[in-house]
Amino acid sequence: MRLSPDQDAGRAATDAASRIDGIDDERTVRAEEAIESRWEAAPAVLVVIVLQLTLAIVSEELNWKLWHLPWWVWILAVGPEAVLLVALVWDPVLQALERIGHRRNVALILLAIISVENGVALVALLGSLINGQENSGGQLLLKGMTIWGTNVIAYGLWFWGFDRGGPVTRRKPDPPPPDFQFPQMENPQLAAPGWHPRLVDYVYVSFTNSIAFSPTDAMPLSGWAKLLMLSESAISAVSILLVTARAVNIFK
Repeated sequence: MRLSPDQDAGRAATDAASRIDGIDDERTVRAEEAIESRWEAAPAVLVVIVLQLTLAIVSEELNWKLWHLPWWVWILAVGPEAVLLVALVWDPVLQALERIGHRRNVALILLAIISVENGVALVALLGSLINGQENSGGQLLLKGMTIWGTNVIAYGLWFWGFDRGGPVTRRKPDPPPPDFQFPQMENPQLAAPGWHPRLVDYVYVSFTNSIAFSPTDAMPLSGWAKLLMLSESAISAVSILLVTARAVNIFK
């Protein structure tokens, strides 16, 4: 059936309004994600940098070693972390990565580098323990705390970046199925209208998983979420149980 000119104009106006609403929604989602990156993810990365720089400075001053490695081994990850920090907070970099469509990929690659380097540091610390080179309780605790704290924040960022396709995708009208089941999703009456998980929720999941060695309030649903939580628990068990046990034995 052919539409009248007035009907054609009305449909065109409706389509234009829908496109404008879609653009406005996309801009709103991008703005919220940018705020979350700048004011939540960036401070978390900054905490990791401060921990590693502090340990590097103390190691240089007190001549601490890590399995025959020099003090500056602790700052090897600071470079990628600084790049990630800039990518999270500096608009020109954000916009450049958005234009080429690789902002998320760059962030995940840098996060992978940080996680690998932290894993290498844990292996080196275990080597020091096995060789009997760790004879200072305070030194061992500071090293273990740095590795464990970096691990908690890194996995929190992993969860935040992967759940339902990332912070932008999961806020769209038709997001992928959830990878984590938060209590607010099961009981929406307990949450504010329009609630969605933010970085602090994922860091909390990471922290409790690293302490309890199992999920607490948020349950992993997908295979990759379960594997990430499994690997974090394994790393945390080694860094907490072995390092802490040795440090307590030294203090005695």
